[in-house]
Amino acid sequence: MALNNHNRRKFVAGMTRRIAQLRAQTEKSLDFAIETMFQERTEAYLHVEEGLLEVDRMLEVVEEEVEHISELNTAQRLEARLEFIEDRFEEFESEIRQRPRRRRNKINLFNFFKAAAGGGGDPMAAAGEVRSAIQAFEILEIEFGSSLLAVTRAFRERAKKLHPDSRQGDRSSEPELRKIIEAYQYLKTEYFGTGGSESAQRPF
Repeated sequence: MALNNHNRRKFVAGMTRRIAQLRAQTEKSLDFAIETMFQERTEAYLHVEEGLLEVDRMLEVVEEEVEHISELNTAQRLEARLEFIEDRFEEFESEIRQRPRRRRNKINLFNFFKAAAGGGGDPMAAAGEVRSAIQAFEILEIEFGSSLLAVTRAFRERAKKLHPDSRQGDRSSEPELRKIIEAYQYLKTEYFGTGGSESAQRPF
């Protein structure tokens, strides 16, 4: 399936932004590794250096392919590759900082809904299912490349219908609710790059 010009521009812009951000983070991490690891953890530093340089090379390949994107399935494949590169970077970053690997794409609307529903259940049980923007648009049942306004509107409508308060306390739809929350948050942070300010986290 071919991408129309609008969707292609949105996809290329989003991918280009993520690549630029990751490239900048890679450079900072390499500088930090030299300062903190080179003398006392030389072997570990060499491993990290090689890994971060490989991350940068993979970014160059993806960046070049993004410019020639035209098909939806190719876009999905490229986004999956970028997701893999981001995961690889996080592995090296964790080694540099000597800390546990952070959860990526952290969902921060679960607590809001949990409180509104009176608690119960594990709000993070279904976290981590959304792995690409294409998947997130499909979950929200809107066209790939739709505006943030359209995404927010679709999310609000579906969230209100699925919330237990709108279903006489019926909590059977909570797994689907958690999934659309994750899709919405993924698009905000990874696709539109709006960040996670407090005001942006309140959908109603």
